[in-house]
Amino acid sequence: MAHRGLPMLGGELFGIACRTTHTLSASRLARSSLSYRALHNTRPRLALFSRSTPPPPTPPSPPSSSSASTSQSSEDDNLADIPLTPFQERIASLESAAIQSPESLPNQLALLRALLEGGEFSGLCRYYEATALSEDAESRSKALLGSEEGWGIFLEALGKAGRLAEAAKFVRRRDALLGVSSSSTSTSASSPSPTPTTTATSAATPTPAPQLNVSPLVASLSKSTTTPADTAASSAGASQPGTPLSPIHVQLAPPPASANAWRGVRYIIGVLLWGFLLLTVVSMMMESTGLMKAGPGPQEFAPEEGKRVRFSDVHGCDEAKSELEEIVEFLKNPEKFSNLGGRLPKGVLLTGPPGTGKTLLAKAIAGEAEVPFFFASGSGFDEMFVGVGAKRIRELFAAAKKKAPAIVFIDELDALGSKRGARDLSYMKQTLNQLLVELDGFEGSEGVIIVAATNFPQSLDPALTRPGRFDRHVNVGLPDVRGRVAILKYHMSNVQYDTDVDPTVIARGTPGMSGADLQNLVNQAAVKASREGSTSVQLKHFEWAKGKPQIPGISADGADRILMGAERRSHYVTDESKRATAYHEGGHALVALHTPGAMPLHKVTIMPRGQALGITFQLPEQDKDSYTRREYNAMIDVALGGRAAEEMIFGRDDTTSGCSSDLSRATDVAARMIRSYGFSDKVGLVALGDEESQFLSGKQKDVIEGEVRA
Repeated sequence: MAHRGLPMLGGELFGIACRTTHTLSASRLARSSLSYRALHNTRPRLALFSRSTPPPPTPPSPPSSSSASTSQSSEDDNLADIPLTPFQERIASLESAAIQSPESLPNQLALLRALLEGGEFSGLCRYYEATALSEDAESRSKALLGSEEGWGIFLEALGKAGRLAEAAKFVRRRDALLGVSSSSTSTSASSPSPTPTTTATSAATPTPAPQLNVSPLVASLSKSTTTPADTAASSAGASQPGTPLSPIHVQLAPPPASANAWRGVRYIIGVLLWGFLLLTVVSMMMESTGLMKAGPGPQEFAPEEGKRVRFSDVHGCDEAKSELEEIVEFLKNPEKFSNLGGRLPKGVLLTGPPGTGKTLLAKAIAGEAEVPFFFASGSGFDEMFVGVGAKRIRELFAAAKKKAPAIVFIDELDALGSKRGARDLSYMKQTLNQLLVELDGFEGSEGVIIVAATNFPQSLDPALTRPGRFDRHVNVGLPDVRGRVAILKYHMSNVQYDTDVDPTVIARGTPGMSGADLQNLVNQAAVKASREGSTSVQLKHFEWAKGKPQIPGISADGADRILMGAERRSHYVTDESKRATAYHEGGHALVALHTPGAMPLHKVTIMPRGQALGITFQLPEQDKDSYTRREYNAMIDVALGGRAAEEMIFGRDDTTSGCSSDLSRATDVAARMIRSYGFSDKVGLVALGDEESQFLSGKQKDVIEGEVRA
């Protein structure tokens, strides 16, 4: 049963339905048509929903070839495989009923209402045009054409589809199809019922449509109509809002490679930035709560373990030991002093050159008193984090208070307690301020004695060295000859040395050496003897070790390197220079032997050492701290004895420049005698240092210079 004039829903929709009427049922027909409309955004769908006016319906024709039948069958099978939504099934059912009964007004109105509710405004308009306003009388539905409700639904859909400007054209067309005289819509009153030609002419006439035949719905819809530009854009195929039957499918285009690279760079930078901020916050929280320690914690400030040191192990500083023995008495028996109102000293400051035994003395105090000993370095408190130094001070004293009575020893105190200035940063003062509070603050530190050592006490802050914080200042100086003898005997007791080795002789040849230097001397002598395969350490080994340089990085061989310098065995010296050097050094030796007040002669050599071609070395029998005028004059005579010997042997014109260092020494001794020691009657009893000498008058300078020459 072929229907040549079946209405088409959106043009091609009813064409498909008509072509498949012979082989498909009503539901099959609806499925094929609606499935065709529900396909993705393809060209047929654009043609179905974007045209402003539908094409004239084409009568269906049977397939003309077997190939067409095959393609149609495969197309039907493909369409049948697409599932329908509930809304599509409803439309399919209503569509089938409307197609089977074109003159059934309820079926037609039900389909129009469903399309209006579903938002298929464009499809509704096309269906109404193809069914009610068709030019072909056989395919026209007269029931739908004469229905005012259907006409109102069509006008509402026309307005919502953005085509309200075409309402006048459709009004004339419907009036013409209903047989209304065209006199009401044109200037000529004698025109018969309109034909397609006159209808087109009247549509082109600018006379407005009669208000009688336009539903009031048009007036309400005109308030929400779009602009002419929007209507033109919609007529030209602009995109319409998505509906359940025609959803909008969006496809995201991949970004270009440059955008991906820039996105990756931003992602990496963001991750690094946020990671850094997160780690910073976490580390600060862990540091403040004590979960992460930037340095030694309370558990690391533990008492020093090992063999206890006694005062009997300390030599060469008897005066310092006697002062510190009182501290031991305080720790052992505090009631002995507190009964009379005395109190335990808070701190003891040990000053003196390096290697004199300051740390050993602090350990001896703890060993004699049998109390815990805590050690800390002045440079080990501050770190890169602000506030770490003050925190470590608190932890150190907290650990010491738990073990009270105890001794806390801080080495190199000048690194921690140097003088404060106005330009110092605040965090640099926090550690020192915390130490001051712990020493003599509000809470106090009863039972804890602070022993500190420094090589430069002048740099300490006055608030740190005042009484109440460091009550005792003990100077630990270099040992004298008796102290050096005691130190040598103590360290030599651990090595096997020859019976002819006299520690007193070695001590006389080591003036200015500290206890650490003497310990190293004994060790170097023992190592030298072991290398040579000796059964005992002999005097020559001690002489070799005595000359071993104490500064790391300097290597030399021979004896007395400290006193006279290293031998330059590879240095070439002519016979004439050797002869002149021998007479020169002989002159020094003769004057030293025959001048009253001169120090005893120790050694004379013409072997080049250091910058000198020869050396005459003198050593006192005992350590001396002051010299008489006679002894200073003897020093000048011995220094000029070499020049006098050269003049006597070679004559005035053949003397050498080897006496340059002798002249420098003699001038220095004479200048100190006149400017500092008051040994000049013309200058008087004054002390003029290098700084004061710059501001002297010219006359006074001439007097001093004349006395030096005399």
